[in-house]
Amino acid sequence: MRVLAAMSGGVDSAVAAARMVDAGHDVVGVHLALSRAGGTLRTGSRGCCTIEDAMDARRAADLLGFPFYVWDFSERFRDDVIEDFVTEYRAGRTPNPCMRCNERIKFAALLERAVELGFDAVCTGHYARMVDTPSGRELHRASDAAKDQSYVLGVLTPDQLKHSLFPLGDTPSKSVVRAEAERRGLTVAQKPDSYDICFIPDGDTRGWLAERVGAAHGDIVDRAGDVVGRHDGAHAFTVGQRRGLALGVPAPDGKPRFVLEVRPVTNTVVVGPKEALATARIAGDRFSWTTHPPSAGSFSCDVQIRAHADPVPARGRFDGREIEITPDEPFDGVAPGQTAVLYEGTRVIGQFTIARTVSTVPVDAIAS
Repeated sequence: MRVLAAMSGGVDSAVAAARMVDAGHDVVGVHLALSRAGGTLRTGSRGCCTIEDAMDARRAADLLGFPFYVWDFSERFRDDVIEDFVTEYRAGRTPNPCMRCNERIKFAALLERAVELGFDAVCTGHYARMVDTPSGRELHRASDAAKDQSYVLGVLTPDQLKHSLFPLGDTPSKSVVRAEAERRGLTVAQKPDSYDICFIPDGDTRGWLAERVGAAHGDIVDRAGDVVGRHDGAHAFTVGQRRGLALGVPAPDGKPRFVLEVRPVTNTVVVGPKEALATARIAGDRFSWTTHPPSAGSFSCDVQIRAHADPVPARGRFDGREIEITPDEPFDGVAPGQTAVLYEGTRVIGQFTIARTVSTVPVDAIAS
């Protein structure tokens, strides 16, 4: 089988590619150049797509003995991931750029080109398992729960899963991967994991957004609409945030207040008590399925709303146009723009982008 190994320059993708070679596949490595921003070229940049990363990936490919290329996807990355990130924040939502990157770059643009060039599959270093069944290929959680990345792969479609390989899915721990890399002589064996948003290399998301969205002063209001403070830009706030609130009016009960909502049209941030963060229901209409969709009507599932959150048992309703989820226990601090990934046991069913939420606490039930 001809396999295109997507190599980020880290230890996971290098070991995944090595396992494909061991399995006898015809492997070609590719590193995606996703950003032309100057900060991503510096040593110490905190993303996953730097010049140093490309060099690390090339060294791994040379050691493993297969061809290696760098593909420039920076324009598509800018349009499909960076601009989407900015647009979502302008709309008062909290996006997940890693989800968009997997959806539109690694498993859309990259996979499309790979198939066009005659490759049978794309292999990555994600921690997730594939299970082939008579009804098709299923995506499942990784064996190592601590490293499971099935959440960020929840955007994949059945056709994309047919052409995807995740060789690390059954690996019991990251330490096993690092030890294997050491044995193979890979220089990335102890390379730290990437973190933060790759296109914001200095980690200053607030400052980066201020340059692109604009920082305009506005009101911080309570749930009754009374002004309790001022802010320097609504983009700097997310649902559930407590720190950074310059509130001039204390809450009637003296307790801390949290961000409940961001209203970009009026440049307003709404705050209230912690209890109001409890979410009774979420819904969205931007969805996809890893297998066949559930039948119209009600269905049971587990729902995960963040990459490292615990799954929550829930009831779902799907009418072909919108998904609505009611958890058995309320979610805590859910923001529009987040991705909800649906599971049945370890199997990923699909995902949707949260468009609206309903608090368990009515506005007039408790003091704001």
